[in-house]
Amino acid sequence: MREKPDLVARRQKYIQRQIELDKGAVNVTFAGHTPEGRGPANRHGMPKLPVGQHEVKNWPVLDLGEQPHVSRDTWKLEVGGLVENPFTLTWDQFMALPQVDEVSDFHCVTTWSRYDNHWRGVRFKTIAELAVPKEEARHVLCTGYDFMPGTSIPYTTNLPLARAIEDDVLLVHTWEGEPLPQEHGGPCRMITPKLYAWKGAKWIRKIEFLAEDRKGFWEVRGYSNSAEPWFNDRYATND
Repeated sequence: MREKPDLVARRQKYIQRQIELDKGAVNVTFAGHTPEGRGPANRHGMPKLPVGQHEVKNWPVLDLGEQPHVSRDTWKLEVGGLVENPFTLTWDQFMALPQVDEVSDFHCVTTWSRYDNHWRGVRFKTIAELAVPKEEARHVLCTGYDFMPGTSIPYTTNLPLARAIEDDVLLVHTWEGEPLPQEHGGPCRMITPKLYAWKGAKWIRKIEFLAEDRKGFWEVRGYSNSAEPWFNDRYATND
């Protein structure tokens, strides 16, 4: 069953309740702290299951209240900002880029994790190498085709350029050997396996390289700007 269009307002209320209830997950600092979790070490040396998470076998759907239908014929990816070579890719051009297969875990800030997802797509690093970020570029802002229902506010999310170009950050079009489902961001979404999953924009359409950090949709609505799962880094306030 689809969630009602007031999903964003209801989730903001949830975020505020959690900020009051779970102070350990608010405005988290990492200096001198050890990553927390359970299970054997993953390939990055972190516990397989981050602190505060539980494993699921299905793949729950979360969105802003709409799931845009974007055909491969009309999909485009605009890459710009502080780069030497801004460009726009069609689907065929995107698929002509070097493709990689990856297996990685998916950690949602709403406390569930899905292990060992099989992806196929293009490394963000490949996009960055084509764009040639200028020396002052330090951050990335990604925009999706989806909007907050009833508004012209698009989904955006931000991350440091250094985190975006890690090898396991991909723009994926295939999941478990099949085209990425529409409800999970198909035809193309970004994944950020070492950060909470909202940092990977679904239905991605735009990547901007920036000198200064610019908070995205959920980052200005109570979620953490840094989103580190192994530090329970879920929420932030302006205090």
